[in-house]
Amino acid sequence: MPWNEQNYPPSMKNLKKVVRKKAIEIANALKEKNYDDKRAISIATEQAEKWYQHRSDLKDDTPFKKNLRRHSQ
Repeated sequence: MPWNEQNYPPSMKNLKKVVRKKAIEIANALKEKNYDDKRAISIATEQAEKWYQHRSDLKDDTPFKKNLRRHSQ
């Protein structure tokens, strides 16, 4: 079942709505290409964050809610 804005992976909960929407779109596209869930989520989140940071029309540089930042892994 594809993810949507009401049903998405828990790891996307701290993303801003616009970033989460893009991540869901990317993750669903990857799943259609037979990526497993974990890999699709990882790639989609990273790509959505990059997409957001390169948008010139958005003033805030962090893709996370309330200035939350991803911990280094």
